[in-house]
Amino acid sequence: MRKNSQTTDLILEVLETAVDGYVRLEDFLYNTHIYAKGYDRPLKKSNLSQSLRRLRLKGFLETEKSQNQILYKLTAAGRQEREIRKLLAEDNWDKKWRIVIFDIPESHRKVRNVLRSRLKLWKFKPLQKSVWVSKKSITKQVKEFVNDVGLTKWVLIFESSDLENVHIVDDR
Repeated sequence: MRKNSQTTDLILEVLETAVDGYVRLEDFLYNTHIYAKGYDRPLKKSNLSQSLRRLRLKGFLETEKSQNQILYKLTAAGRQEREIRKLLAEDNWDKKWRIVIFDIPESHRKVRNVLRSRLKLWKFKPLQKSVWVSKKSITKQVKEFVNDVGLTKWVLIFESSDLENVHIVDDR
């Protein structure tokens, strides 16, 4: 896992578990070990600020200033991102395949490419060009994404435990 991703995961975890949903930046920076169990190395201020900026730009965090302090809070999108990251990190498989089949018209090529990128990010692998499978239990999140983007008439999502001889085309 990349260092930036580790910092992002740490930030999302800490904000998710914060009692009131807020964490003071200075306190988090200097007391990382208190907020994250098992995290004993110091956090570089530049890495923290870059990760916070990226998360804010993606809409995962909101900031609030209070008495010369900057407070960060997870948004609903941030909570959803944290949930997806937790599910993708799990190694146990429930013997069900998550299958996404799509036929998005050429006139919507950009949206189709965004869907493929998102499927790769969510650890789906292509069986065919428009049939993707995954062992990760994120059917609900994929359905929410498809609904939010407005692809429901072109995308079919389901789970099955009855897939034999699955051969992944592109094992990236």
